[in-house]
Amino acid sequence: MLVPTIGIEVHVELKSKGKVFSKAENNFNASTNTNVTVLDLGYPGTLPNLNKEVVNMAIKACLAFNCNITRSMHFDRKNYFYPDLPKGYQITQQKTPIGTDGYVEIDINGEKKRIRLERMHIEEDTCKSIHTEKATLLNFNRAGVPLIEIVSRPDMKSAEEAMKYVEKLRETLLYLGISDVKIEEGSMRCDVNISVAEESSTLLGTKVEIKNIGSISNVGVAINYEIKRQSEILEKGDIIHEETRRFNDKTMSTIAMRSKETGNDYRYFPEPDLPYFHISDEWIKEIEDSMPIMPEVLRSEYESLGLNEKNRNTIIASKAMCEFFEIYKNDMNPIILSNLLTGDIISIMNKNDLDFGDIHLTRENLKSFVNALETGKISSKQGKEILPILINKGGNFEELIKELGCEQISDEASLLEMIKKIISENPDSVEDFKNGKDRAVKYLMGQIMKVSKGQANPVLTGNLLEKELQKL
Repeated sequence: MLVPTIGIEVHVELKSKGKVFSKAENNFNASTNTNVTVLDLGYPGTLPNLNKEVVNMAIKACLAFNCNITRSMHFDRKNYFYPDLPKGYQITQQKTPIGTDGYVEIDINGEKKRIRLERMHIEEDTCKSIHTEKATLLNFNRAGVPLIEIVSRPDMKSAEEAMKYVEKLRETLLYLGISDVKIEEGSMRCDVNISVAEESSTLLGTKVEIKNIGSISNVGVAINYEIKRQSEILEKGDIIHEETRRFNDKTMSTIAMRSKETGNDYRYFPEPDLPYFHISDEWIKEIEDSMPIMPEVLRSEYESLGLNEKNRNTIIASKAMCEFFEIYKNDMNPIILSNLLTGDIISIMNKNDLDFGDIHLTRENLKSFVNALETGKISSKQGKEILPILINKGGNFEELIKELGCEQISDEASLLEMIKKIISENPDSVEDFKNGKDRAVKYLMGQIMKVSKGQANPVLTGNLLEKELQKL
């Protein structure tokens, strides 16, 4: 039986204020070729200066992914010639990566699995190539943007494991606040290495690398395609050649780019313009003490609050939604709040193209709204009428429900008066009930809701109606 072996290299752009070795601003949204210095352009005689903020961010990532932190490090030059590399080399960490021997835990069918990390290193990004029909254009804003490259060991055995691993990386980096990890914008880029071999073999199969995967779901699609492609080749008795392929998101397939019959000779050597730098225990402790709450801690807390698994994952998947939930969860019923957030609130926001900073829903209104749902003061149907107004326009909740006539009738005496009147006006339905016809109760409930203009508490009304009918 043929089984796959999968390893992943992930490049993550850090959102530091400045670039890693120059004083230029690090800003994805800046106009083309505006955040550029002579260093970024590779002018002779320019000297790099290491950005301490970048090192702080890399240490945070090392701590979050359980890496050993290298205390004494230097940078290396990776030499190759390509239009997007203005200096003719890339400054990276080949010999002394900042982090080694870490791990990431993923959940597979209710069981924890550790994916080991071989290394994590700091390096600079290349400039961005824009390919047109007539030429290739270069945007040097990205040249020198700080990256961390996270290299896993070949511990994954399926597309599902690979996707969960990348999602765990993305989620953790997002909560660390060191990257926006937007794969579609290129701030998180995945290269997947796949080989296929007989399950009984002690040797791995020939490795094929896949580049240009633009989403987590496509990581899974690319892996499944490549497993099938390699398996079919081996089953025919042919040989897999080591090569680099790219993922085509139009055909959902991988396409050959170049062979790897000989290894790339990057002629690494120590970067002569940057001295060794040292990370002290005190420096690490300072960063460790400032680490934010991680998603796994939040998941455990939300489970103890009674949130279902779907709501827990939905809230944590959006840092903005999670921050909103964290602000309000102690002021009101967290289960109702989570249902609203992951349902009606986010639906209304998406429909109106709103962010959490745009909505007019105040703490007082949200608390009143949740409490009204919890106590039955308003029904969920009435809530759907009120909530869009509170989100889009604001206003006073109590005044709004009176204005709309949405306050639910839960007074038993008032409800009984309506119920008895409807029963007396519908003798045929009462007779149907006595003859065991279920539709009679539904009809009578409909009449009560019509008379009350939808304000009768449906649960309480249903119970009282049943009791009155049983007396007849």
